Amino acid sequence: MSKDLIRQAEKALIEQFEVIDEIRDYNQEKVLEAFVENKVAPEHFYTVSGYGHDDMGRDVLDKVFASVFKAEKALVRIHFASGTHTLACCLFGNLRPGDKLVSVVGTPYDTMLEVIGTAGDEKTRIDSLMAHGVAYEEVALKNGNEPDLEAISNKIDESVTMVLIQRSKGYSTRKSLTVEEIGKICKIVKQKNPNCICFVDNCYGEFVQKFEPLEVGADLIAGSLIKNPGGGIVEAGGYIAGKAKYVDRAANRLTAPGIGAEGGAMFNQHRLIFQGLFMAPSVVSDAVKGAILASKVFEDIGFNSYPKYNEERSDIIQNIIFGASEPLEQFCRTIQSLSPVNGYVTPIPEYVPGYEDKIIMAGGTFIEGSTIELSADGPLRPPYVAYMQGGLNYAHVKIALSKFLDKLKKY
Repeated sequence: MSKDLIRQAEKALIEQFEVIDEIRDYNQEKVLEAFVENKVAPEHFYTVSGYGHDDMGRDVLDKVFASVFKAEKALVRIHFASGTHTLACCLFGNLRPGDKLVSVVGTPYDTMLEVIGTAGDEKTRIDSLMAHGVAYEEVALKNGNEPDLEAISNKIDESVTMVLIQRSKGYSTRKSLTVEEIGKICKIVKQKNPNCICFVDNCYGEFVQKFEPLEVGADLIAGSLIKNPGGGIVEAGGYIAGKAKYVDRAANRLTAPGIGAEGGAMFNQHRLIFQGLFMAPSVVSDAVKGAILASKVFEDIGFNSYPKYNEERSDIIQNIIFGASEPLEQFCRTIQSLSPVNGYVTPIPEYVPGYEDKIIMAGGTFIEGSTIELSADGPLRPPYVAYMQGGLNYAHVKIALSKFLDKLKKY
């Protein structure tokens, strides 16, 4: 019965999948050209020790990422502990006491609130941006769902140093931003203040569309290597790309002034990062197809799920609204039971550093915390949304959905 339902859904998704295939092919060619242009060779897979000086592989890796994302410069390092750490280096590196940061798409992702200083305990607040004298403001979303371009125009003036544009929805119910929408925001910001830095949190969005935010007016982007651009095989790290002066400032924050991007041994991770980036367009494509299939299937069985299967995609995340804690927990436990790693483990809600609410996380992944691998999680707060993302291959997502449908009947 569940397999029949999935077959019917797949028949209805032929056109959507053809669009995703076209995007995959475009991005794969873009990545391939970057490798060829920068003359990637076996010697770039080796590393140096100690201070990490004169690391040819690291330098070429930066150049390849810069080529792919159309940046003046890129910084690709395993030393970034998470996406949040990567973003924090951009913020602290480019903002000074007396500067102003404005989030133009509502409240940022939970973990960023402690970085900014609007959440957290005394220990974290004292080290936040606001504690360092950076002013912070937000532009609320229009109807709670989309950027309010008029309000953004009214908010931006010469006093604003940087705007934060979070591409993905995070733990919210708003729509994720398309690259085109990001371009509109950047255009408005630059019209009001040409010197304002347009900084995009690009997590979950890489290779979902043909173009990236730097191509539509953003000055700086950042993301995690255990999400889309790592292709599911990179073990840790993050990347920053954009205008050279902003990347250099972030590099000084990661290491130290005077060291910047010139130091930091990469511990034989070059090949994995090169290979992960090369695989990324295809892996992301399969993850997007899995999300579209999930959207169609959940809609067919009566759940409120979004984006809708026929809507344009800007990230790999699929929301399913359960409306109560119990079914959300059941869904995550089912996904965990169908994971290749720790499939026997039962996830339970718990407090996680950086989050105000208990979180339940299903992630039987090869790389801990990897969200380009099939996973599902969500905070235990209304409206009790499961955020499903990833899938190293479409077949895994398809199998997991089929098994979940079988369990759903019993539940």
